[in-house]
Parts: sequence; structure tokens; C-alpha cells
Amino acid sequence: MTAVTERPRTSERVPAPVTAPPRRRVSPERVAAGLTLLALLIVSLIALRSVDVDPARMLQSWSNAERFFGRVGAIEFPPAGELLQLTALTLGLVVCGTLLAAVLSVPVAVLAASNTTPGPAWRAGARFVTVLARAVPDVVLAMVFVLLFSLGTLPGILAIGLHSVGMISKLFADAIEQIDEGPRTAIRAAGGTRLQQFTAGVLPQVLPSWVATVLHRNDINLRGSVILGYVGVVGLGMEMSFAFKSLDYGLGLGYALVIFVLCVVMEVVSSSVRAAMLGVAPTGRGLGDRVVRRATRRRGAGLAATSRPEAVGPAARPTVRAATASTDATRASRVEAALRRPWDRTRRRNVSWGWLAVAVVVASVVVCDIAWSDLVTVWAKVPAVATQFWPPSFGSYEASTMVAALGETIAVALAATVLTLVASIVIGSLAARNVAPSRGVRSGMRLLLVGIRGVPEVILAIVLIVVTGLGTQAGTLALALGGVGLLGKLLADSFEEVSPGPERALSATGASRVQIYAGATLPQGTRALIGHTFYMLDTNLRAATLLGIVGAGGVGYYLLNASQGSNYGTVTAIVLMILVTVLAVEGLAIWMRRVFR
Repeated sequence: MTAVTERPRTSERVPAPVTAPPRRRVSPERVAAGLTLLALLIVSLIALRSVDVDPARMLQSWSNAERFFGRVGAIEFPPAGELLQLTALTLGLVVCGTLLAAVLSVPVAVLAASNTTPGPAWRAGARFVTVLARAVPDVVLAMVFVLLFSLGTLPGILAIGLHSVGMISKLFADAIEQIDEGPRTAIRAAGGTRLQQFTAGVLPQVLPSWVATVLHRNDINLRGSVILGYVGVVGLGMEMSFAFKSLDYGLGLGYALVIFVLCVVMEVVSSSVRAAMLGVAPTGRGLGDRVVRRATRRRGAGLAATSRPEAVGPAARPTVRAATASTDATRASRVEAALRRPWDRTRRRNVSWGWLAVAVVVASVVVCDIAWSDLVTVWAKVPAVATQFWPPSFGSYEASTMVAALGETIAVALAATVLTLVASIVIGSLAARNVAPSRGVRSGMRLLLVGIRGVPEVILAIVLIVVTGLGTQAGTLALALGGVGLLGKLLADSFEEVSPGPERALSATGASRVQIYAGATLPQGTRALIGHTFYMLDTNLRAATLLGIVGAGGVGYYLLNASQGSNYGTVTAIVLMILVTVLAVEGLAIWMRRVFR
């Protein structure tokens, strides 16, 4: 028998060896950014230790707290007429200052936006103006304007207005860069001027965002007006400073309680104004937006029921075709109706709210009783005042002393930021709808964030200084507690806005709530977490300087001494030091956002 040799089948292919997918390369820039974040965390922990935040010592100082509240007794308030006048004066000052900032921010934002600026040099200059306005504390501006103008509301209005230009113009420019270029391109193609392109193609798109930004800044300015009272700006802040300096703690806490109530009421009013003037429901998750949504939920449900489109079935198709056929015939009538708008309910409401806004502005100007003549005579005082502030000098202080004081301020800001971050991750996560274990927990955390946000940091610092004594500990704790209200809210909103897909996938595999949070929610919110933390650091750096004015340590202590001693060259030197530090933090934050976007 002949052996049959089996030939290999040519049609069979030898399977290719399985190779692992190529590993994703991490860019050197991202590695450098990660190492920088690690270094910042280590430095922040070292700063936390250097500011001497000792829980054991705080417990030992509880006896000081008992003695303090024993001296306070009952909270006192001034006479009703005086309190009403001071409240109206404070609100008028804040409204006028915010309105001034909104007007000045429009040209700065147009120059700073990449799609409306005339050139790169204009954009760089406008961006520098926004950073400079944010870096110079409003307290320093108030010092300058108190020297230039007579005592009254004008120094406070100008200080609030010029300092607020930094934030408002930056957010204005960001809104302009995000517009749809179609309308503006069409107007330019039709031969429209730059002004026509802006008023008809840009302004209608960014107006809702601008209104929301101005209202938000108005809330911030109301809380910030407290510290201006320590440098001679009239209002509730000045009266509160006089009460605490004279050891009348009951009256001082009474003013502080009034300011807290005003901050909460202002948030509700801001949400109502956005809903009424813009004709849209508030989408935020703060107390004001929640109150307005609940108040208008029934009316909104009725409108939705009347305007809900019905399903188009076979029987309704002839009606649809008839409506389509008549579209061309009715288009001209719609244009005519748009040109001659009837005075319906919506138009009457919008006009009424518009006139109410004008009335509020006019009333604010009247209440402030601005000395308009000072705007004419001030120019003669400018050279004499300018020579007092220039050239910068440390005066009788050693340069090493001032550098050490600035380092102390930076340490306070870093330590407060790391404490705020830890607390905000916990509270902000429990305040997020997709993380909280129950609706009651979420509502409780949201209410806690609103309450914290309503108390100005300077009030917290004053109370903590009285309890724990002078030093950086009180300033660090005040910034940490006050920052939780803002950072916790931002993180809660960011966690609620993550993509639900990864969370649902982990939930389908039987993962626990903690595993879903650690594996899906937190990784998606990491970029927002980094961005919000750097914003908090930038805010704390400026706030740490201001808290030094009330005895919380750092360079603010020397800033107050220099201003009270009329050593304005030292004030300029301190401001320049702060400016350089803020610019460094701003550049670092821009780099981080670009790398981790």
C-alpha cells in the first residue's frame, strides 16, 4: 500500500500573532502639569502646617468663645429709620458701582474677544486690563478715591466699578467668543458697519449671559461692600466696623445679620429678574433659582400644555398639508405683525420690568447723593495724590519683612484652598442630584451652601479673631469656610452635568453608589474640579490680603498700617507685589486649563 501524504490546505491561513494595542502616549506637557499639581498640593499641605491651624488649640479656645458670646448678649439693631436709610444707601452704592462696571466692560470685552478685536495688540491690552482690574483690591482703589474725592458714596462707587470690570469684562469677552457668527457675517456682507454688526449680530445673542453676569457680580459686590467700610466708604460696612472697633459686639452682629439677609434676598431677586426680563426660566441650582422655579412651575406647566405639539396621525395629515400650503401666504402677514407688535401680555410685562429696572437705577443714584462737582474738580488733585503713591517704597520696613508677609498671605490662600477643596468635594458631591443618597440630603446640602455663601468672609474673620485671637489661623478658617459656599456649589453643578452613560453602565453591572461615584462621576468632573480650584485659589489670594486688614495676618496688616500712616508709597509697593503674584497664578491657571481641557 502506498502511503498517502496529506498536503497542507493552502486556503487555511496561519493566524497572525495577537499583539497588544499600542499604549497611549502621555504628552510631556501633561506630565509636567501633573507634577506641578502634585507640587502645589505638597506646598499647600506645608502651608497648612505653617499657618498653625491646630484643632486642639481651637477646642481650648472655646472658653474665649463663651466669654465673647457672654459679652455680646442680645443682638442689637439701630433704629428702624436709620437701618432703612443705611440699607438703601448700601444697595444704591452697590447697584451704581455694578452698573458703572457693566458699562465700562462692554468696550473692554469687545477688544478682548478674539472674534471682535481689531488686532492681537488690542486683545492683549484688553486682557491685561481685565487681569489688572482683578488684581488691584477694591480696598486700595477706595483708599485712592477717598483722597481724591470728598467723603461720601462716590469713592465706593468708583472702587466697586473699576474693580468689577476685571470679572465682568472677562465673562463678557468669553460670551462674545461663543456666539454664532452667522448673523454678524450676514450683516457684514450687506455692508453693515462694525457698530451695526455688534448691535444687531452680537448683542442679541450675548444679552442673556451679560444680564446674568451683571446680576451675579452685583451679589458679589454686596458682600464685598462690607470691607470697604473699614477704609471710609459709607454704608452698613462702615457702621459695622465702628461697632466692632468700639467693642459693641451686639450691634456689630446685628449689622452682620442684616447684611446676611440682604445677600440671601439679593440672590432671590436676581433670579426673579433673570426670569422676568429675559423671559426664560432660571436654570441654576441656587436658592434664588429654586424659589423662582417653584413659584412659576404651575404657570409654566399650563403654558407647556397649551403649546405642546400633538402627534400627527393619518387623520391629521390633510390639516398639516393645508397648513404647509398656506405658509407662503401667511409669511408676509407675520413680517407685518413683527414690525407692528401688539401690546400683548408678554410685551407689557417686558416693558414694565424694563421701566422698573430704570427706576431702580434712578433711585440708587438719588439715594447715593453723588457729589457730581467732584468729578470736575478732582483733576486738580490728581498730580498731588499721584506723587504720594509714586515711587513705590517699603518705607521703614525691610524688604525681607515684606516678602515674608507676602509669603504668609500666599500660605493662607493655599491652606484655605486645600481645606475648602476637601470640604467642598464632600458637601458638593452630596449636593449633586446624581450622587446624593436621597433628596433630603441633597436639599440639606444645597441649603447649607446657600447659608455659607450669604456670610461675607470678613464677618467670619472678625468673629474668629475675637474667639481665637489675631493671626493667620482666623484668616485661613474664614477663607476656608467662606469658600465652601462657592466651590461646593460649582462642584455640585459640575457633577450633575457629567454624562450619565458611564454611571448607568457601572450601575448595570451591580456597582455600589460609592463605586459609581469613584469610577464614573469623579473622573468626568476632574477637569472642572481643577479649573474651579484654581479659580478658588485666585479668589483666596486677593481675599487673604483684605482679611489682613481686619487682623488676620499677612501683607494686609502692613497695607492697613501704611494707609493709616499715609505711607502711600508702601501701599503701591504692596499692590505691585500682589499684582505679580496674581499674574503668576493667572498664567498657571490658563496653562492648566489648556492642558487638561
